[in-house]
Amino acid sequence: MDQYIVLVAAIAGIAGILASISILRRERRPPENPFAASTEGSRRCPSCGMGNGPNERQCSSCGANLG
Repeated sequence: MDQYIVLVAAIAGIAGILASISILRRERRPPENPFAASTEGSRRCPSCGMGNGPNERQCSSCGANLG
């Protein structure tokens, strides 16, 4: 009977640790920015990945041709 109680307590402890780790990992994610700008219509640079305006011909960051 004592071994059963120890086993149940160990399982409950492990479940508690895993739940705590899950909660801590979830809180590390950065919150969504309420002031985020829309990227609709923007062109991403194939060289550096910088977002550029839809009418840009060269990347504003690295100067690569946007096609």
